[in-house]
Amino acid sequence: MTANTKQRVVVGLSGGVDSAVTAYLLKQQGHEVVGIFMKNWEDDDDSEYCSSNIDFVDAAAVADVIGIEIEHVNFAADYKDRVFAEFLREYQAGRTPNPDVLCNAEIKFKAFLDHAMRLGAEKIATGHYARVRQNPASGLFELLKGLDPSKDQSYFLHRLNQAQLSKTLFPVGELHKTEVRRIAEEIGLPNAKKKDSTGICFIGERPFREFLNRYISHAPGPIQDDRGRTLGKHVGLSFYTLGQRQGLGIGGVKAKGAELKAAQERGQRGVGEHAPWFVARKDLEKNVLRVVQGHDHPWLLSHGLDAQDASWCAGHAPAPGQYAAKTRYRQQDAACTVVSAAGAGFRLTFPEAQWAVTPGQSAVLYDGDVCLGGGVIAAVDPSI
Repeated sequence: MTANTKQRVVVGLSGGVDSAVTAYLLKQQGHEVVGIFMKNWEDDDDSEYCSSNIDFVDAAAVADVIGIEIEHVNFAADYKDRVFAEFLREYQAGRTPNPDVLCNAEIKFKAFLDHAMRLGAEKIATGHYARVRQNPASGLFELLKGLDPSKDQSYFLHRLNQAQLSKTLFPVGELHKTEVRRIAEEIGLPNAKKKDSTGICFIGERPFREFLNRYISHAPGPIQDDRGRTLGKHVGLSFYTLGQRQGLGIGGVKAKGAELKAAQERGQRGVGEHAPWFVARKDLEKNVLRVVQGHDHPWLLSHGLDAQDASWCAGHAPAPGQYAAKTRYRQQDAACTVVSAAGAGFRLTFPEAQWAVTPGQSAVLYDGDVCLGGGVIAAVDPSI
């Protein structure tokens, strides 16, 4: 590496293996690496579910092995104002937000980036499975999927803009997770075998309903099926998401006779005496939770959506035409058409019906491996 390519890079060290290997790889490349541990939540830091103290110990141990400095920075006030308040507003309105998207846009690539620049950083780096490249033709910075398709996190990063992308490195985005684990073990990182975090960034692994209960008022109401029959009682519409199957506490109403025949004629699979129930709609005005039986019920399928609060990596919306989209993180890209994209909104249609498209979640657009950006799902075209 030549002297002029050596940079001061501030790495977000979370205590996990991905950010640890990120820091190691950058140090190996000859960069001057500084670690920052971000504390984003402190309401119940001593509880069994909030592991920030343990994570900081792990991050400090990693910094020691790699031979870099580490600083502990508290972004909890920023987090509460910019991420958590919005999260609660969305849930209270009956939608299902994605706080990890907001956390990346507002904390990791805004508050953290600003802090790193004050420390004299030329770049920041995180352990996300994504890639950044500068397009030689346009000069624009592009956000690409990570090379490991099972770990790609570009969906959560789709709100990053040109200024943020130009300052960001994602070293593990070029690797598969198995390779990251192998490197961690090879160099003796203390967290080489640490389990991946699966909880929402500030909630951790705690029971979700119990957590929301503390912050959101809830009014119980009826659970009704698509024929208006009352099957049970919900504990508050905020606590359910479209497509949810577990935790409904209902049963006993079976599809029989003419009803079963009609469902089968519609081509619904999995409809029968013991077919599972799914959350399909929330009627906020009447405080009714609507559920349907069978995975492929028409109420769970949609051929189009409208999104708002759009953010585009290139700084402008893509031209109308054929793309791919994800309407939730763990799904395959779905072919779609951008019908219109103007101002802060856009409209997508899908040749194949999409399952349980959920207001509040993000619709993220792709052109091959390039993540173009996306927006918050505001309305969905029902199949019926």
